[in-house]
Amino acid sequence: MTKESAATPSNPTNLPARYEVRRLTEKHIPWACAIVFHSMLYHSPIWPNVYPDDIFGRLGRCWETGDYLIRHQIESGHSFGVFDLDYEFKRKDSAPEGKLHWDFTGPALADEQLIDGMDFPLVSVALAYDRVNALDEAQMGPLIGCLPLVGFIYHVLEERDPRHGSWIPTQPKQVLSRNATATRHDASRRGLMRNLAEFLMRYAAEEGFKAVQIECFADSVHKVWMNPPAPFQANLISELNTGDHFEYKEIDGKVVSVCMFKEVKQYCSTVVVDLKPTETARS
Repeated sequence: MTKESAATPSNPTNLPARYEVRRLTEKHIPWACAIVFHSMLYHSPIWPNVYPDDIFGRLGRCWETGDYLIRHQIESGHSFGVFDLDYEFKRKDSAPEGKLHWDFTGPALADEQLIDGMDFPLVSVALAYDRVNALDEAQMGPLIGCLPLVGFIYHVLEERDPRHGSWIPTQPKQVLSRNATATRHDASRRGLMRNLAEFLMRYAAEEGFKAVQIECFADSVHKVWMNPPAPFQANLISELNTGDHFEYKEIDGKVVSVCMFKEVKQYCSTVVVDLKPTETARS
């Protein structure tokens, strides 16, 4: 365990020895931006299919407008990442800490080139912030404009939330909001997301938070958060299936109903993990 490791005897990461969980800082913002938006646009079960045209251009627009979302969470002090201690740099100028080699001023880069350009040891992120310090809608506007149906999903999940705002925190360390789970494609299927999620649950409990709330846009994420380690308890708050949402369009002179998400049928959910179920039961 290095001096940078966020793991503690009471909150181990349970990861293989080559990986280490560290708290993300300002210097990691560009790397986290790259991992989050690349994962969304190229490897999400939703967005590459809903927005298949000019994905590289859309990535560039998300990159330009997404700094606030990533920065707000990293500067909160509650965001963590998995670092590969055995990572080997592909380029000499990436050492000693790592470097992002993306260029949006030249020709479009393919998926493999973008992955290759992420020449740094950060491989997975879990971004979060204290929900009492909520995201500013105005500053989020430009990013949502790049992916408008992201905003639509959040809106529907919020509308279907039976708590009707009663859960909104009134002071710090009541609800930790998890917003942005992503693992680099070249490091996927290694259990990093699950281990990082469970580490964050234990971290939040030790910090005094009562609950963690997350919106899940992928089956794997929903499964992890609906099955937290003991003694935590998961609660399904609201849900939707993208295949159930339609809009009316005129095609060849006829008004027809068209699925807003094309052929994508993805289950999405809001999950709250109760970190202090015994106290909640007594209250």
